[in-house]
Amino acid sequence: VFEKLLVNHAEKSVKVGGKEVTLTKKEYELLIYLLSNINRVVTKEAIAEHLWGEEMLDSGSFDFIYSHIKNLRKKLVEKGGEDYIQAMYGMGYKFCKS
Repeated sequence: VFEKLLVNHAEKSVKVGGKEVTLTKKEYELLIYLLSNINRVVTKEAIAEHLWGEEMLDSGSFDFIYSHIKNLRKKLVEKGGEDYIQAMYGMGYKFCKS
């Protein structure tokens, strides 16, 4: 539980204010990773390695991360949540109260 956000890890379900949020597998994994690092900055490289493995570090582009972050933000906000994901320019992302 984080503010309005409720994650049931056993069921792999996410709710915001009681409303079900439908996430892709990668969006769910990204949310869990960010939640496990609340109030800590996680780098794009750390996210890529955690979700896709070391081979993604060699891709030279993190566009796939930007896309997943954008989609996750949108889905949480659409259900009444706040934008908990802060971009830390030049460093990465931080999941915290807005």
